[in-house]
Amino acid sequence: MKTFLSTLLISVLLLACQKPETETPNIILIMADDQGWGDVGYNGHPHLKTPHLDAMAQNGAVFSRFYSAGSVCSPTRASVMTGRHSARMGICGANCGHVKDQEITLAEMVKEKGYRTGHFGKWHLGTLTREILDANRGGKKENEIHYAPPWDHGFDVSFVTESKVPTWDPMITPPKNSGDVNGSLIKGEPFGTYYWSGPGVRITENLEGDDSRIIMDRVIPFIEQSIAQVKPFLSIIWFHAPHLPVLTGEKYKSHYAHLSNNQQHYYGVISALDEQVGRLRNKLKNLGISKNTLIFYTSDNGPETSLKVRNQNIPHGRAQGITKGLRGRKRSLYEGGIRVPSIVEWPAKIKPGTHVNVPCFTSDYFPTIAHILDIDLKKNKRPYDGENLIPYWSQKKQKRNNPLAFQFKDQFALIDNDQKLYGISDGVNQLFDLRLDPEEENDLSKEKPNKLKALERLYRDWDSSVQNSSLGEDY
Repeated sequence: MKTFLSTLLISVLLLACQKPETETPNIILIMADDQGWGDVGYNGHPHLKTPHLDAMAQNGAVFSRFYSAGSVCSPTRASVMTGRHSARMGICGANCGHVKDQEITLAEMVKEKGYRTGHFGKWHLGTLTREILDANRGGKKENEIHYAPPWDHGFDVSFVTESKVPTWDPMITPPKNSGDVNGSLIKGEPFGTYYWSGPGVRITENLEGDDSRIIMDRVIPFIEQSIAQVKPFLSIIWFHAPHLPVLTGEKYKSHYAHLSNNQQHYYGVISALDEQVGRLRNKLKNLGISKNTLIFYTSDNGPETSLKVRNQNIPHGRAQGITKGLRGRKRSLYEGGIRVPSIVEWPAKIKPGTHVNVPCFTSDYFPTIAHILDIDLKKNKRPYDGENLIPYWSQKKQKRNNPLAFQFKDQFALIDNDQKLYGISDGVNQLFDLRLDPEEENDLSKEKPNKLKALERLYRDWDSSVQNSSLGEDY
C-alpha cells in the first residue's frame, strides 16, 4: 500500500510540475511505411478498420492533398528530418547515401530549445553498425562511409533498425509468401536486421509478436521519463507497417475473417498499428499532456502493389494497399506514389474537424516546428523546401506560395496548387489539373503550353538549387 501511495504522490507532483498547456508543446511525428492514400478508415476504405486514426482525424486537421517528398522510404525520411529534399544531401533512393553530418536535423534543432529527443522504429538514413552484418548495408566495409545513426544526429534515445523487418516477430524470417523475403533467408532463422539503441548496443529482449507494439513499448517509457525530467520531448515514431514482409497474429486477422488470407494479414497489420496510435493517445491523456502535444501522422510514400490495369494499381499478394483510384504506386511521382494519408492533432491550437485542401508535404514539418519554437531558419544559410503549415490548418491561407517539387531517378514533378507538371528525362512532359482530374487521365500540355512552360521554368530553377546543394554549396 505504501508503494502504491508513494507512486501516486510522485505522479501527482510530476503533473503539478508540468508546464502550462499554453507553453512549449511536446512533438510527436508518426510515419507508416507504404501506407496508401486509401488505406485508412476515415478515407472511406470498404473493409479496413482504423478507429484511432479516425478519432485523431475528427479531433484535428485532415490534409486531403498531402504528399511524401519522396516516392520511396529514405528520401521522404530525409525531408522530415531536415526540411530539405533528399537530393540535396545525396540520398537518391531507399538504400543510397545517408544524412550528412553537415545537415541540421530536427532533433538537433529542437535540442537548442531544451527538448529531450527520441527516435523509434525504422531509421533508413544510414547504417547503424560497423561491427557486424546488419540489414542492407550495415557492417560491410564498403559502406562504412554511410554510418550515420540517430545517436550521432541529435537523438538522446534510440530504438531503431536500419531498414525493413517483418511486421510480426520482426527478428525472425517469415514464410516467403509474406513478400519481399530475400531468397537466401531461411524461414524461422534470423532475419538479419536488428534493433539498436546505441553504439554496439543490439536489443535482444521483448521482440516477439506485433512490431508496432514492440516499438510503442519503447516510446511510452521515453515519454514518461521526459515528464519525470520536466522536459518537453520530440518523439519520432516510424513504424515498419505495412511494408512487406506483411504478416500478423490471429487477433488482428480475426477482424477480417470474411476476407482473403492476404487481406487479413495486410488489414490486420494496419489495425495493429492503429491500436498503438490509440494506446499512445490514451497515454497522453492519462498523463495530462494531450492538449499541448502536437502529433503529425503520415506515410512515407504510396502503397506497394504488383498488378496494373490501365495505369491503376491493383492489390496483389500481401501487397493490398490502395490509392483510392489515384494513378501510380510506390516509386512513381504520379499521385498514387506520393499522395498519402495525413493528420495533425494539437487540441490546444487546432479546431476539431478541420480540413486542409492546399497541397502540403513532409518537407513542411521542419519549418513548421521551427516557427512554433521561434527558431529563425535564415541563420542556417541554406535553402529549405518546405514552409510553415500553420496558416493552412488555421484556414488563413487557401493557396500555397511555393510549389512542391519532386524528383526520383528519371522522373520529376512539380505541383503549383492545382496544376501539376510530370515528366521523365528525355520524355514528353505532361500537365494535369488536379482539382478537375485527380486521377491524372487528361494531359493538358498541348492545350495549355504557356502554363506548361511556366511550370517547367519553376522546376528548372528549383533543380538548379538542388544541384548546388548536392555539390556541398550549402555547407
